[in-house]
Formats: sequence, C-alpha cells, structure tokens
Amino acid sequence: MEDAGVLPQLLAGLAQAAEAEERRRWAQRCADALELEGIAASLNSELVWFSDDTSARLEDAQFTLGQGPGLAPDFDQVPYQVADLGQAASERWPQFAAEARKLGVRAVFVWPLRAGAARFGTLTGYRSRPGPLTGRQAHDGLRVADVLAGRLLAWHPDTQTQNGRGAAGAVEVHRVEVYQAAGVLSHRLGVAVDEALVRLRAQAYAADRPVTDIAHDILRELPP
Repeated sequence: MEDAGVLPQLLAGLAQAAEAEERRRWAQRCADALELEGIAASLNSELVWFSDDTSARLEDAQFTLGQGPGLAPDFDQVPYQVADLGQAASERWPQFAAEARKLGVRAVFVWPLRAGAARFGTLTGYRSRPGPLTGRQAHDGLRVADVLAGRLLAWHPDTQTQNGRGAAGAVEVHRVEVYQAAGVLSHRLGVAVDEALVRLRAQAYAADRPVTDIAHDILRELPP
C-alpha cells in the first residue's frame, strides 16, 4: 500500500482534477492506495467515473445483467465484500460472476456513495486475486467514497462533455443512449419501455458486447 500520508493528499487533490486524464490518474492512484486494481463509481446505475477499462466493464456487466453486488438493495456491511467470486457468488449472481471471471476479476468490493444516510450510488473496486480487505483498506475506501460523493453531488457538466463513454475517469452520462435506444425499441416492437430495456440487455448479453454498443447500433439506424 502507498504511504498512509498519500491518501489524504489524493483526496485533497480531487477538486483540481479537471481534465479526464487527470481524473483517471486520480482514480487509479486511489485504487493503488487501496491495493485494488481499479475502481468505478456509479450514480443510480449510471457509470460516471472509472480508472480503467476493466472497472468500467464490470459496471456495464451489472447494468446489462441486472445483477451483481453493487445492485444489492441494502448493504449488511460497509464495504460490501465479495472476497471470492467462487461458488457462493456464482449461485447468487451466476451471470455476473461468470462475466467477472472472464475479465480476470476474483474479488469485488462495494462502498456506498451517500449524502447523510441516503445512498445514491456506489464505488466499486476489484482485484484479480481472492481475499478480503484489511480493516485499514475498508476504512480508507470509505474515505475515498465520501470525498468522491461530495464531488459528484457538486458536479456541473461543462459544455465540452459529449455523449458516450469517453475517456477513463470522465464524469459524464454514457448510458443516456441506452434509454434512448430502449424507447426506439419500445415504439418499434409495440412493447413497454421496461420490456424493451430487458430485451436490449438480453441482446447485449447474447452478443457478449456492452449494452451501450448495442444501443449505439440501434440509434445509428435512425434516419438523420
């Protein structure tokens, strides 16, 4: 783990991480300090911050499949630790556990993003080896989550933000197009939007592609 004095410096420096690449580096250094390989933050299932492609793909897997530790309605522990994506995890989240293992992920840890007692998102970290967090790692991860929550609550997108995932670390809404595509499918198939979203997720899972890619394909078919 990095020196204990490094984490406070990282947390204090978040407000200065204005560019996407700076935010990515900030996220990756926090992951390193926690002895994790990557972290990602989601607000109400919307991926907004990530350190690397694997962390983003983990969040996309939960969103696409509708299952995973970050979607637990209530945490019985903070952080919520899945220290081994083995048999027990496979029984609870069979598709998510299989997708995580395909990415080389063997342990997942989830902290709440919260305002007071209200949880509005999650910070998820992963490792390629099984095993629980130390008490210090669990505590430091909560510090990162709380600072990041305050930053995200105060976030005002600038005029240069574009749709799409963008660069790692970027705070932007990249699943807007998923809901737009679900609306297109709803109209095309004559089904409710919720059912269209389920079908969109199923198509992404069957094709082994991110649901955002499937959404982009559907939207590209629309007339200009």
